[in-house]
Amino acid sequence: MILTKLQLKNFRNYDNLDLNFNKKINIFIGNNAQGKTNILESIYVLSLTKSHRTNKDLYLIKQNSLFTKIIGTINDEDKINKYEVLINENGKRVSINDKPLKKVSEYLSKINAIMFCPDDLEIIKGSPQERRSFFNISISGFNNNYVRYLNEYNKILKTRNEYLKNYEIVNKDYLDVLTNKLIDLNIYIYNERKKYVETINKYLKDIYKDITGKENIILKYDSFMDNDDRNELEDKFNMVYNNELFQKVTLLGIHKDDFSIFIDDVKINNYGSQGQHRIAILCLKLAEIKIYEEEYNKKPILLLDDIFSELDSTKKTNIIKFIKNDLQVFITSTDLNNIDKKIIKEADIYKIDNGKVVEGE
Repeated sequence: MILTKLQLKNFRNYDNLDLNFNKKINIFIGNNAQGKTNILESIYVLSLTKSHRTNKDLYLIKQNSLFTKIIGTINDEDKINKYEVLINENGKRVSINDKPLKKVSEYLSKINAIMFCPDDLEIIKGSPQERRSFFNISISGFNNNYVRYLNEYNKILKTRNEYLKNYEIVNKDYLDVLTNKLIDLNIYIYNERKKYVETINKYLKDIYKDITGKENIILKYDSFMDNDDRNELEDKFNMVYNNELFQKVTLLGIHKDDFSIFIDDVKINNYGSQGQHRIAILCLKLAEIKIYEEEYNKKPILLLDDIFSELDSTKKTNIIKFIKNDLQVFITSTDLNNIDKKIIKEADIYKIDNGKVVEGE
């Protein structure tokens, strides 16, 4: 999968940007706050229709502009397709080959991109909500139906919570209808998350061993569900029914789930060092690459946002292994000295200064 052309209109600090990529390795050099990360962010948005830096789509629109548009041309096994994401105050629209799609879920999983950036540490040490968001985005990259079910779940959950909150006398039959819909969606999402974690763990230990020489790492999925038995779920909701009436909120559901990483049998979310957090998230991202390659026979696009300056030589070497594995990669850095000379020789270099992009060293 190769991104051959990228066009931006009113995206962050870019009025208009039109770039053609002739090589698989592309390096953007410039001082901080010049627009390097914005280019990688735009590719990420083109892939997943949302940013890794903000939950507010409108923040992507250049100041004093009414909309932003990202257009990318992808060559995937000699099939050329044009993808477009348009964002304005009315929402988000996506299209493929100039054909608008009714649902964003129809667009997802078409472009496969994996982002590495310094803020990734928050995935491990941040809140459960941040981890759920990360894994929801990751899973949607492999399964576009997942987003559709997740959106439906959130709608039903919102309706159920509003009903519990606003009605003094609750009609149990109506609440049961909402609960049954919620249970069905819980089962689907639980199974997809469980399957994803199991697949990650297939590759995690070997990757961790390559980097550290050790094997004792595992990703665990923490859910209120022990299995997908529907009768058991109904019993759980019945048990908390009176408490829900009292607290006026849904007390059970996958919206409370979490993910944990254990290294040497220690849960590092709260107790791990920054070094352990960095290694763990690096291994997770590298495992995602393995899944694309070995489970789906796809080659994702790698987005490396100013990470080489923060990694030691061992971790750099392990990422370079994947760069050499015939993947297209986009790298940002303030200094070429942070990047392996062998990579630089094979790359196109772009200088960025205040939203202006010039090719060549």
